[in-house]
Amino acid sequence: MATEYLVVVSETDPVAVRVAALWGTPPADEGHVEGTPIRRLAPGVGLLKRGVRHVHDERLDLRLPAPLRADAPTLVFPSIHRSEQSVACLTVHPLGNAGDTADVGGRPRTLVPTDPPRMAAALRALAEGAPGAGVPATYEATHHGPELALPGFFVEIGFGKRSEPSAEAVRLLARILPALTVTTGDRVAVGVGGGHYAPRFTELALRRRWAFGHLISRHALVGLDRDTARSALARTPGAEGILYVRSEDAGHPSFEGLAARLREKEAPRRGDGAEAPTGDAPPASGT
Repeated sequence: MATEYLVVVSETDPVAVRVAALWGTPPADEGHVEGTPIRRLAPGVGLLKRGVRHVHDERLDLRLPAPLRADAPTLVFPSIHRSEQSVACLTVHPLGNAGDTADVGGRPRTLVPTDPPRMAAALRALAEGAPGAGVPATYEATHHGPELALPGFFVEIGFGKRSEPSAEAVRLLARILPALTVTTGDRVAVGVGGGHYAPRFTELALRRRWAFGHLISRHALVGLDRDTARSALARTPGAEGILYVRSEDAGHPSFEGLAARLREKEAPRRGDGAEAPTGDAPPASGT
């Protein structure tokens, strides 16, 4: 069976280690990466443990066995969420650096391919479990490495000033990560503008049938060049265009004429709105 996505556990990460402990030792699958066996977490879902910090595990895709690379799986990284404000939250975010610095892995002005439907599935599953975990679920804007040629994204727990993540949040990640089921019917877009925690795009993905790939925050628009803007679209498979938070964002010269400008209400509502964001939104900046 083809591997749709590969969960990559960094053994240096306190969240990833706790989540993986709940899975025990799944059966070995075919192939190894630098001596570590790839395991089968669920049908179509692989598991790989790594001894390096995930944000610096550059071009991990090139180390995968050729048959697995041929499946073109998405790499999903459970992780701790860190921020200057010690924000407690559950997050999903795409990878890459939109600007000319790469302080936390990856390369400057280099974006990683995204998996918008699976990212939306992760966000919605987190939001459904957020009341039990006691923290809100949110997208974050595109930021940090590692650099990959395969699609990738992080799923994080921020536990604020606590010494460790809550057991409820860890159990939530352990439950949803083997079952990121993609549903049909979402419209795919690049999101531009807004804060680092992307509250508007979070709301749209939870309330409406929007699935986002790259999310370029208003802060990242400063100094954004045309090639990187073009890459945000190219590395958001299925993107129909760009959804802007404000009309001022739509005037950014790097995005001018690149793609259709989409409107929030062009995607239908989801269900009865039960999937709406839970709890207070996080502050406007973080990592």
